[in-house]
Amino acid sequence: MAHHNSGSVAGDNKTGRDNKLGRCARRAFSRRAFFLLGAAAGGCGAAGRSAWSASPAEDTPTKPYRPDFPLIDCHVHLDGSTIEQVAALSQKLGVRFGIVEHAGTKENQYPKVLSNDQELREYLSMLEGKGVYRAVQAEWIDWSSCFSSEMLARLDYALMDAMTFPGKDGRRVKLWEKQAPERVDLSDPERFMDRFVEWHVRLISEQPIDLLGNTSWLPPPLANRYEQLWTPERVRRVAQTAAQYGVAMEISASYRLPKLFFLKIAKECGVRFAFGTNGRYPNMGKLDYCLQVAEALQLRQTDMFRPGQDRRKKL
Repeated sequence: MAHHNSGSVAGDNKTGRDNKLGRCARRAFSRRAFFLLGAAAGGCGAAGRSAWSASPAEDTPTKPYRPDFPLIDCHVHLDGSTIEQVAALSQKLGVRFGIVEHAGTKENQYPKVLSNDQELREYLSMLEGKGVYRAVQAEWIDWSSCFSSEMLARLDYALMDAMTFPGKDGRRVKLWEKQAPERVDLSDPERFMDRFVEWHVRLISEQPIDLLGNTSWLPPPLANRYEQLWTPERVRRVAQTAAQYGVAMEISASYRLPKLFFLKIAKECGVRFAFGTNGRYPNMGKLDYCLQVAEALQLRQTDMFRPGQDRRKKL
């Protein structure tokens, strides 16, 4: 994929700073790894169990796991904070941040929505030189029509999730909101899941995105049936499409998703992964769940999404 220098982090000290972040990230991981490996040896707590399969022993590596890639939180929002606060936290944690702002038409109701070239230009300028990746969270299937190809090409990546879904009337529905079950028919979970999987496939194959955010999330009324509804066949359908179109999958630290069985299938299909928190200050860069499953999967640099380099296609 094309690498857009104008969309990358600016500054002559970029390489040195990346090396510094990498060293900090490895030190930060070493502390986490010590705890996680000890927990695995002594019987994981409730939080740890949710990251492992039903038979954790078969997934526990025989050698201590050390990532050979820098830690990046690709899903960070600035809501209620300043870029200066967030950039300082990134340095403190040794985790590089990818800032995403919602992008699309004003019909998408968020505290801030980028809807034209001028707004996107101002946003990119605000982030320039701050040591962060510059990205957007795309909203609905008409989002890219708001911007010129030239402006979109300046992004390091575009993230999108499947949590906004067509309602019975064809209009967009935020599946996490209270009225969603009435606006989207959830009475037959299996039928909904078939539609939900096809929605994932449509977004991955048709939208100019690089990263699928909040991967495998389900509406609250169905969340307790995750293992039943995300069958291997459904997981494989989404994963194969993502691999085919070069769209990476986010491992969400906040939702603790996808679960390990989902990620195993995705890895087998050749999908790349990214870490994300969907965090607002100061709750970004907390990647414990991501590191747990990365250890279980033995993820390496070749398995990871590279912001600013792995652009899906020229826009």
